[in-house]
Amino acid sequence: MTVTAWLAVAVFLFAYTLIATEKVHRVAAALGGAAIMLLVHATGAGSAFFDERSGIDWNVIFLLLGMMVIVGVLKQTGIFEYLAIWAAKRARGRPFRLMALLIVITASASALLDNVTTVLLIAPVTFLVCERLALPVAPYLIAEALASNIGGASTLVGDPPNIIIASRAGLTFNDFLVHMAPLIVVLVVVFVGLCRWLFRKSFRYDPERAAAIMTLNERAAIADRRLLRQSLAVLALVIVAFVLHPVLHYEPSVVALLGAGTLVAVTKVTAEEAIAEVEWPTLVFFAGLFVMVGGLVETGVIDRISHAVAEATQGRLALTTMVLLWGSTLLSAVVDNIPYVATMSPIVADLVQASGGHEHAQVYWWALAIGADLGGNATAVGAAANVVVIGIAARNGTPISFWQFTRYGLVVTLVTVAISTPYLWLRYLI
Repeated sequence: MTVTAWLAVAVFLFAYTLIATEKVHRVAAALGGAAIMLLVHATGAGSAFFDERSGIDWNVIFLLLGMMVIVGVLKQTGIFEYLAIWAAKRARGRPFRLMALLIVITASASALLDNVTTVLLIAPVTFLVCERLALPVAPYLIAEALASNIGGASTLVGDPPNIIIASRAGLTFNDFLVHMAPLIVVLVVVFVGLCRWLFRKSFRYDPERAAAIMTLNERAAIADRRLLRQSLAVLALVIVAFVLHPVLHYEPSVVALLGAGTLVAVTKVTAEEAIAEVEWPTLVFFAGLFVMVGGLVETGVIDRISHAVAEATQGRLALTTMVLLWGSTLLSAVVDNIPYVATMSPIVADLVQASGGHEHAQVYWWALAIGADLGGNATAVGAAANVVVIGIAARNGTPISFWQFTRYGLVVTLVTVAISTPYLWLRYLI
């Protein structure tokens, strides 16, 4: 490799290490790495900002931006508080029933929104419900984080790694529904059963407190009914447009931006209020990450890695699929699955191309998605949703340690990926 290629590898590994260890803020690490990539001419302005293969993936950036605006408006309606109180009452104060309902709500919401946004909205309400029922909040927060990663794996917009994969592979919202959703439904059911065993010591039923929770009026949580109707109507149209992509030929990013713009235009929400909930650090992090990965593409590092993987597996479909599935699970457990998938996507694209673009080789993308999404559950730093939940817990005086989270996450990851292995094998490899 050239000197520039080695420099690109060194810069990337150093920035990646900073992101994984959280020695510095991940946005600073990504932007710093991107700046150095440009400084050493591993990539240039044209490639970084305009090249589809090695530049910033604007489809990912604007899809996230549009969905964040929509969710920011939804947050003002009080719908998420309504759902949490509704779940507590439907569970009649029974701790395990409550956890099961919160898991289903979180997983379902994560499929339609993104998992980070979902836990940001659900977790604070969990504190209220657990306080009223005198329940330890940590098990519920951990379960919600794990559920958000599992549920988010089912759709294109549910988990940031899926957005990256879809953009790189040319996959649609419907593709994820057809290939991922059936597996995820099974995994959510299994996960609920696992939680009954994992958190069994935390389910302490208090009849008096359960009776008190039944007196709450969930309808009072709705702050603006007109805005709620408008928001849900726009969100429904956005989801329909995602599904009808093969007919409408609008990219998900365009649909999300149209939905966000429509919502701001037809409601009383101001532009300032709408963008106040946008997670700008996340968007900037993505941009910096794409530039760093682009440096590896431009210097030929990605090509070398993909050729090495292809030679090691000798193009054998089943072996390559299993290596991608379990390798992605392991690596996503150690580092955030977002930078991992951003790095692996061009490699998988090369593997698919090396197979002649054969239809069966599309299983590589599903192996990458399943491994990265579910592997992110293994440790406290494996997925952005995990980090967010731990941060919320710390700010509210109930810190969750790395190992407290990880000892549950590892079990869930091993079980869910073990179930996913025969799914891939039976559906795509036999």
